[in-house]
Amino acid sequence: MDFRTETSLGYVVNHFARLMARDLEARIKPHGIALGAFPALLHLWEKDGLTQKELVAKLGVEQPTLAATLTRMERDGLVTRQRDEGDGRVQRIRLTEKARALREVAYVEATAVNARAVSGLTGAEQQQLLELMGRVISTLETTPENG
Repeated sequence: MDFRTETSLGYVVNHFARLMARDLEARIKPHGIALGAFPALLHLWEKDGLTQKELVAKLGVEQPTLAATLTRMERDGLVTRQRDEGDGRVQRIRLTEKARALREVAYVEATAVNARAVSGLTGAEQQQLLELMGRVISTLETTPENG
């Protein structure tokens, strides 16, 4: 079998993701946002006070990975971890004022990266790309690895 990187979906998507991440990091780092914190911030900006368990599920990462990310985010003054009022075993992740104030600038920077990435595509092609990627993601999320 002849393997070629330019025709490997996995390779191409990974390369695309790395390029997007590189550009995003360059734009958000000056604002005090680490690339690793960005996905968690996106979910917390949508709904502050998620539990660690909820964030793990939304981000698709392992608990230790998220715990380390949250520790760094606490250090950077972006979040606090607070015990749930109804269940003391549960920790809720709360945004700080600093993190809330970064929301708009982070959205502007991410939107600029997205726009740059698809600037060579028509509006219809951009929509088609998103739809096709969404279908592939859905397949990978719902189809067993060996099935």
